[in-house]
Amino acid sequence: MKFEITPIAYIQSCYKEKFATPRQPGLVTAGTGKIQLIPPFNHPDTVDGLENCSHLWLQFVFHQCLEQGWKNKVRPPRLGGNKKMGVFATRATHRPNGLGLSVVKLDSIEIEKQNVILHVSGLDLIDGTPIVDIKPYIPYSDALMHASYNFAQTAPAKLKVYFSSQATTTLNQQANTNELSTFIEQVLAQDPRPAFHEIDEQRIYGANLESFNVTWCYKQIEQDISIEVQAITSV
Repeated sequence: MKFEITPIAYIQSCYKEKFATPRQPGLVTAGTGKIQLIPPFNHPDTVDGLENCSHLWLQFVFHQCLEQGWKNKVRPPRLGGNKKMGVFATRATHRPNGLGLSVVKLDSIEIEKQNVILHVSGLDLIDGTPIVDIKPYIPYSDALMHASYNFAQTAPAKLKVYFSSQATTTLNQQANTNELSTFIEQVLAQDPRPAFHEIDEQRIYGANLESFNVTWCYKQIEQDISIEVQAITSV
């Protein structure tokens, strides 16, 4: 039996590429996006009552991973990128049906004629991701305080992030200096490098965040690892 799934919306996200996009929702609260509903789902009646929700479940398609297929076992970043686990025991992006599930914060609903836009934050979705369903997050049934998964029971430790003088100069030239610096800091604190990469202070990483290309490197003093943002340039 086969089913056809039709996108109901697409997201305009602050993350323009897979690299540096948070691996889970809610870790970067400063990450924002807009969910643009498309016809025939963009009628105001479809979101009537949704303003009462603080958070939403988004079901979406890992559209950039579909052509690569899937495997029975994958290498979760949380395990260093070397140990394998069953695909259904992880949230890997390469899945039999390429579907993802995330909780995001609903900040506001914008309705103008037949345009329905949901402003959200705390997302972990790449720009252009197809949304196939939206559901309200219901605390009494969805927040299971005694649930456990010993492989990923708590959030990973965050790294300290510093800005070089060049990066700081660029930040200070922006109208949204505080918001942009907070966003970049929260993203990089999650340590976006591939899990199998050892710390190499000569290696430069980069990613498109918002409308900027951000480059950074890692610094290690004994056991302490930090990130230095080297440059922030307009894309």
